[in-house]
Amino acid sequence: MLFVLTVSVLVGQPAAAIAQDPQTIEDPSFKSGAASPLYLTANDLSIATGKPSLVVMSHGSTHVPVWSLSGGSVGQSVAGIVNGLPRDCVAVKVEIVVTSTDAETRADLEDVYRVHLSQLVEDAPFSARHALGKPVRTPLPPGPFYSRSIVLESYYEVVPTKPLTVRIQREPGLPGDTFTRPTGLAVVKVTPLYGLPDPHVVQDVSGYNSWPMTQAIGEKLVCTYSRGSKHTIGEDARAVYARTSTDGGKTWTAETVVANTPGYGEVTVGKGLDSSGAMLLWVRRVGQERHHDLYRTTDGVTFTLIASPKLAIPPMQVTDVFEVPEVGLMALWFAGNYSDQAVHSWGVMTSADDGATWTQTPVESGLMKADWPTEPSAVYLGDGKILAIARTESGPSQFQLVSTDNGLTWTREQTNIGDILASTPSLILDAETGLLSNYYYERGRGILRRRVVDPDVVFDNPLLWPASEAVATGSPITWDSGNVNSTVMGANHYVSFYSGKAPDTAVMILEIPEPTWELVPVSLGEPKK
Repeated sequence: MLFVLTVSVLVGQPAAAIAQDPQTIEDPSFKSGAASPLYLTANDLSIATGKPSLVVMSHGSTHVPVWSLSGGSVGQSVAGIVNGLPRDCVAVKVEIVVTSTDAETRADLEDVYRVHLSQLVEDAPFSARHALGKPVRTPLPPGPFYSRSIVLESYYEVVPTKPLTVRIQREPGLPGDTFTRPTGLAVVKVTPLYGLPDPHVVQDVSGYNSWPMTQAIGEKLVCTYSRGSKHTIGEDARAVYARTSTDGGKTWTAETVVANTPGYGEVTVGKGLDSSGAMLLWVRRVGQERHHDLYRTTDGVTFTLIASPKLAIPPMQVTDVFEVPEVGLMALWFAGNYSDQAVHSWGVMTSADDGATWTQTPVESGLMKADWPTEPSAVYLGDGKILAIARTESGPSQFQLVSTDNGLTWTREQTNIGDILASTPSLILDAETGLLSNYYYERGRGILRRRVVDPDVVFDNPLLWPASEAVATGSPITWDSGNVNSTVMGANHYVSFYSGKAPDTAVMILEIPEPTWELVPVSLGEPKK
């Protein structure tokens, strides 16, 4: 099976130049990739809501018809209909090309757009297949007369024989839209997409198999997960199990029990490696009290409890373990009760003895839920720099947490990663290329996504994450799927998640080639030496 990843990023270019995508990529056994795109120009669009105006933007002898979308009036949108989708496509990607002739255009300002997508199908209301896209926040180019190609939706499943209605709306009422002048919508680009690779099944026995943590030990994959009767963490029936694979997740050994303490529900919450290459596994134990137990294994079959730290601030979770030179092992934690009170916190835990003992340090306390980064995933970049991405419980986008002093101090900002819903991130930093992959599952739509970037680009600029790419699909039932966790083995990434419908869900794992610099636009930086 051939799987191809394309990484997109906002690129300033003269408004008259609109790039074409590569042609369809196929292999004999599986049709993947993208077909030639279809275009709606400004003249193919009409007013849907509000009072946008069709005008001509000019620069020298170049004249471009555009729909002028206000930076002050809320509720302006235009729409068009796309026909002629390939009969064997399964989804589409939607991009827009926008420009501005206003002298106030500059790179420290932003605008926000979203797409509405719908299809008319027989025996259903015309609203049945409506999908409301997430707001997409992007910085403007450094000056006027430049265009930007903005991905508003990277994967919308379609019925290819039916017309597709595309409605584009600017969102000046949202906080991220700081450019108060009009912008011009020149083109809507709709790219038909073919199928995505199927993940392998790790465990699908009866029960709520969920919240997997996956780690490579040498050439062996170890997938740990929790099983209970429903989406709850504290039931006594919930225990932690493990299976291993030596063929890239195609087949798995018999299930072994990691933890099953009477009177407690147990859930996997974090994993990593110690200095010897053995796997470490954090298990949250919930009963009359709440504990975090750390297990160690060298084979993925036999797990030994090595620590149950007594922490001054009881965490909701302790997350993945990673190594920081001159510090030892590090894991991030977060604590709170998901209420609308200022009781939430997060911080770091460090161990200088391979996990036997831990020191807890808070970073931020007394946070409201909207400002609370949860379920973070972190990587060490070198030279004291750490980058983490965290889930948001109520905000519009994932958080980015960065440190330049080996985790002593941190800065928290929101990213432009908004195609999310309770989306737990999982980061992989590829040692050879230096590329950073952020995997996460958009709950409610059942889409496993990946964004790939040069970490130097986003370290100080969290709004410059490139567009996401759909890499797999699962259950669209919001709480019965999700919680991505990833690892790397050889030249492949392995991404686990769970999917199904309560009371029965399955643990899945996707094998996906690591990204290469050949797939990354020049604007993301040069290959690392």
